[in-house]
Amino acid sequence: MNRDNLSHYDQPFEALSSVTDEVRAAFYKKTYGHVAAAVLLFIVVEAFLLQVQPLVDLMASLAQGWTWLLVLGAFMWATSYAEKMAHTSHDRNQQYLGLGLIVAAYALIFLPLISMALNYQAFYGDQEGSNLLSQAAAVTLSLFAALSAVVIVTKKDFSFLRSILAVGFIIAIGVIIAGMLFGFDLGLLFSGAMVVLAAGSILYQTSNLVHKYDTDQYVGAAVGLFSALMLLFWYILSIFMSRD
Repeated sequence: MNRDNLSHYDQPFEALSSVTDEVRAAFYKKTYGHVAAAVLLFIVVEAFLLQVQPLVDLMASLAQGWTWLLVLGAFMWATSYAEKMAHTSHDRNQQYLGLGLIVAAYALIFLPLISMALNYQAFYGDQEGSNLLSQAAAVTLSLFAALSAVVIVTKKDFSFLRSILAVGFIIAIGVIIAGMLFGFDLGLLFSGAMVVLAAGSILYQTSNLVHKYDTDQYVGAAVGLFSALMLLFWYILSIFMSRD
């Protein structure tokens, strides 16, 4: 199919870089609408899973030592498969299946951390730590919005970050494995470095949103942004929980 012959937003395979500002704005609106929907679905699924105490206990028990590596491996496979479904297919059903799968994967792997955060809040009661989750969420969303705005307003191409992010994630996985092997706590420095890595991922994914996608791939774009957002939330929440 010749892209040059396509003139309508709903037709597939129209490069976003070749459309009008009005069509591009509509694409952005749909993409971020799907990110918001994914976040809401994550909250609903997470709230449901937290009610299944045997599952919460199981995930908490798996979040120790080598079993956590197996969980992380399964998680990375699931998210990679979901992103492939959402990005490589122009089939809308496949794209939504990818979005649903990645939300489910994040909801499951977040169970131990969210459960710990809720216990942390219950312990502190009316003190400062009682708003831990909402504070971490507010910081995460603020950073996400700011970083996204930088790319959308300036239209700067951050595709050069791809190799940097790949190396960074490989190093991060190596550090996590080393921590489990030698029994040392990764600490605030690692969480801070991962926040920087997540911020770079948001810049990269938003750059793809501006420069890479076709006009029918807003679901795939949302999947990439959602993943980067959740990575940022994980480590910001971890930093908040480490405060004395």
